[in-house]
Amino acid sequence: MTSVAVVGAGAVGVTAARHLATGGADVTVYDREGVAAGASGRAAGIVYDAFAEDTDAAVAARAIEQFRALAADGAITFDERPYLWFARAGDRRRADAIREQVPRMCDHGRDVTLLDGAAVAERLPGHDADDVAVGALARDAACVDPAAYTEAVADRAADAGATIRTGTPVALAESGTTVETPDGPRSFDAVLLAAGAHSRDLLADVGVPIPVKPYRVQACQTGSVAADLPIWYDATESYYARPRDGGLLVGDGTEEREADPDAYDRTADDDFVSVSLDRVTAAVGERPPVDRAWAGVCTATPDRNPLVGPVERDGLFVATGWHGHGFMRAPALGETVAGQIRGGDGIDAFDPRRFEGDEEFAVIEGMTVE
Repeated sequence: MTSVAVVGAGAVGVTAARHLATGGADVTVYDREGVAAGASGRAAGIVYDAFAEDTDAAVAARAIEQFRALAADGAITFDERPYLWFARAGDRRRADAIREQVPRMCDHGRDVTLLDGAAVAERLPGHDADDVAVGALARDAACVDPAAYTEAVADRAADAGATIRTGTPVALAESGTTVETPDGPRSFDAVLLAAGAHSRDLLADVGVPIPVKPYRVQACQTGSVAADLPIWYDATESYYARPRDGGLLVGDGTEEREADPDAYDRTADDDFVSVSLDRVTAAVGERPPVDRAWAGVCTATPDRNPLVGPVERDGLFVATGWHGHGFMRAPALGETVAGQIRGGDGIDAFDPRRFEGDEEFAVIEGMTVE
């Protein structure tokens, strides 16, 4: 039986653990805090399949398939809502990108429609038709509670035989497949680092560099709003919003610079909260109160694709670099990296070995329309 350590009990880590344990591996998951205690617990929980590029479209389709399967079992709620994105009047570059991408999405069989300004304004009543150059609507989309998903999959991993050890900080020994635990070293056949922004430092301890930079993002939760709203992304203003708990979760607030994953400010900036409320007011025609606001960290890579698969050390694997899209792809990419650990194929575009590991690059926003 193959023994595998998974470092990180977020959405990707527990998904991989579930597939590995179901396949007969002896799996131990380590997390220095708890299940969904990091980025997964602070994620937006937006899920959609509207991608124009082949690999992203395939990953999204598989992820949604698995989200739906969990919902059918009663493990999570899959709150189906359309996903709307648009470019403002005068934003020609993003408007042209939307017009170019939607036919390609349709070529993948996606239920996506181009919208004019009037159709966008019908769904976001605060906007005037003249405010919007063009929009698009994807109908296969939903809101999912990230913590609920992660906890449900962790339970299924445990039911399949995985051991989940929370409150257990670990490090790697020089071999790469020996894990230094509070109880002493333990050797495994393979180790998967799915520790988000901490994966880079864990690998650096054993001399394996990866080009990943943590960066700070922000979100806020509003009080109740009257309108029945879609999920939406304003490509010109660079923010997203989704209905949650009767109000709206509004986010991005990206800081395009590297952050310390252990010492970043976890409270949202006052300016971010104020601007978010202004945006909600402009979109829906009412100004709700703010219930709470917070900050988290995402991880960036040079090409905005994640690092999923083996690194240049036998038995050592990584899954990180999500640019804010880790949760929506977790069901698919957790399955993918579990398959790689068992000797299967990965995704060439996501292979960590495509980089030397010391590349210089700038942090840019994860959600963009180009």
